[in-house]
Amino acid sequence: MSTESDIREFLASRRAKITPQQAGLPAYGGNRRVPGLRREEVALLAGVSVDYYVRLERGHLAGASEEVLDSVANALRLDDAERAHLYDLARAVARRPARRTKHAPGPLPDSVLRVLDSMTDSPAFIRNGRLDILAVNRLGRALYAPLFADHGVQTVNIARFQFLNPAGRDFFPDWEESLNTTVSLLRTEAGRAPGDTGLTGLIGELVTRSEEFRTAWAKHNVRLHHTGRKAFRHPAIGEMTLDFDAMELPSQPGLTLTAYSAEPTTPAHDALHLLAAWASAEDVSAAADRG
Repeated sequence: MSTESDIREFLASRRAKITPQQAGLPAYGGNRRVPGLRREEVALLAGVSVDYYVRLERGHLAGASEEVLDSVANALRLDDAERAHLYDLARAVARRPARRTKHAPGPLPDSVLRVLDSMTDSPAFIRNGRLDILAVNRLGRALYAPLFADHGVQTVNIARFQFLNPAGRDFFPDWEESLNTTVSLLRTEAGRAPGDTGLTGLIGELVTRSEEFRTAWAKHNVRLHHTGRKAFRHPAIGEMTLDFDAMELPSQPGLTLTAYSAEPTTPAHDALHLLAAWASAEDVSAAADRG
């Protein structure tokens, strides 16, 4: 991945989404060669010269001031996630690391693992920006059972399972929403950590092997993922839609704890009780096999 090309394609894709009417500009003539704003129109809205904006869109964000980045973000009507991504890309191109480094965080603190295990009524797990599941509690492992089914996989990765495992489409019934969320999270992480060789390798694998991933990746969409709802089709429990909250771990930069829950007396709450009972039965069966 080239940061300059990411900048170029990201800014061009955001520019294409805004019409002159939306930007409050007159649209002269009926024949426009671009679907959204022209570069000179973005430059006008941002208060910079056309030559300077063209240079920015070609990937030369190094040296651009916060005021300029804010002006461009305002002109393109970027949301919070897109604005943060633009700043990440500017920082990445300014750093220009001499070589890519493999991201290898240390082990999770025991205190964090104890907190995770204490969440007995909520499926929960800790992931990194590549969507590797680094730790999971009992209910979380039960919920994500299809991902852990392949015992040959050392590190469970949500994106790799979703796009490359035939069971992925069935496990995530709201396929389009789930697909776009996963790709947007990886695109966001690519802006934050352009030197992460593990991330680069994962994206290269997915782009090569999955046309759906490749198409979604080319859209350059990014997003924040703090709270919401997610649907699952569990092989033993059936369909359930759970609320989730994702919390970054301040002591472990780049890691996120995600926990699922459901309102009492709802079908989703009943499904969690069934999941817990199923997990207990699986534990008994596993213990019998070991004995």
